[in-house]
Amino acid sequence: MALRKLGKDPESPSGGSPTVYLDEEKDTYLVQGWKVDDPEHLAAMDIPGHETVVEIPRRMVQFFLEVKKDDEAPDV
Repeated sequence: MALRKLGKDPESPSGGSPTVYLDEEKDTYLVQGWKVDDPEHLAAMDIPGHETVVEIPRRMVQFFLEVKKDDEAPDV
């Protein structure tokens, strides 16, 4: 499995979550975040039974930006 950690929340009090990963074989992102269990939020989304929703802070979007080259990616 070619899973690469792209970055974790620099403001996380415990330093372990949320985290963004890249699956290099599938070319997909994996996101570790806070479980969404707010009924109003879940009702506003059409989520199939085989999917789930996690929440991450806006500041984490930097790890999705494709403009960074592999050699510029932050060490985490």
